[in-house]
Amino acid sequence: MLDKSADDLAELYAPDGLHEFPFLSPGMPDRFEGREEVRAGYRAAWGRSPAQPQEIRDVVVHESTDREVLTVEQTVAGTVTTTGRHFSFPGLLVMRVRDGQIVHMRDYMDGLGVAHAMGRLSDVAARLSGSSSQG
Repeated sequence: MLDKSADDLAELYAPDGLHEFPFLSPGMPDRFEGREEVRAGYRAAWGRSPAQPQEIRDVVVHESTDREVLTVEQTVAGTVTTTGRHFSFPGLLVMRVRDGQIVHMRDYMDGLGVAHAMGRLSDVAARLSGSSSQG
């Protein structure tokens, strides 16, 4: 994630792996279905994003009674390259891993925190209210 390599990320997934975004994540779809959609989706998202993650910290891994399921708390911190603004937002990942590959990921990121860091809260508000926003 720190180097924004969609290829490296996609290779962690099973060919039919599913990556979901249950919470509002402006600019992201509800899900990516399959390794190749994960690759293409993150390549597009990271390619257009001026956010440069520099650190993943406060990582806590919670094991489940289901041996395939892990829950990971984390904070992603970095800089918006176009403004120099620093960002830090929490996230929660719930993943099912089978045979060393992610088969299902639920990515509970702070989408509004990301939009705030990018200076795009007004765009999000406009989309939610059904009007268009400029700039």
